Amino acid sequence: MFLRLLDRLEETIIATLMAAATLLIFVSVVQRFAASTTLLYPVASDIDLTWAQELCIFMFIWMAKFGAAYGVRTGIHVGVDVLVRKLPPSRKRAVTLFSLLCGALFTGVVGTMGARFVYGLMGTDQTTPDLEWPSWIVYLCIPLGSYLMCFRFLQVAYGYWRTGDLPHHDAGHVEGVADTAEALEAAEALEREPTR
Repeated sequence: MFLRLLDRLEETIIATLMAAATLLIFVSVVQRFAASTTLLYPVASDIDLTWAQELCIFMFIWMAKFGAAYGVRTGIHVGVDVLVRKLPPSRKRAVTLFSLLCGALFTGVVGTMGARFVYGLMGTDQTTPDLEWPSWIVYLCIPLGSYLMCFRFLQVAYGYWRTGDLPHHDAGHVEGVADTAEALEAAEALEREPTR
């Protein structure tokens, strides 16, 4: 139950940030174009979106940190396993587990260093240039995303230790398409059956 909620939260954060950043960039470009047009200049020039670029950068940074954790969970991270595939199964298993635990250690260290950095920023008055938000809010993505990624490395390592399977991503699979194709095949099979 907890893992399902965490998975859904992770996916929702990524999708929401991506959609919001895309919409904000679109609105900002339309506003800039309208402000440069003499007919719409009086209306569009009153709208101030100078902060939009900064907010989009922050949203993409947060999206990337949570997206990296999603990548570990689903197996879409790039991995160089040319040498590992040539190893005998017993060594392959040990090397894979070692690399997953190294990933967990690295992201745990980055998360801890990020948390210390954020904690230090909380005592200052540093703000972002355009939005004038406290800087620690922006940098909070480092410990949160890194600790989530650490958890995902440990989750994958545990699953691999138990089953010997790693999550992998099928680049040709589109969610919902396979289900539709299977449903069509089942419907065609029913149509071909002789009626009694």
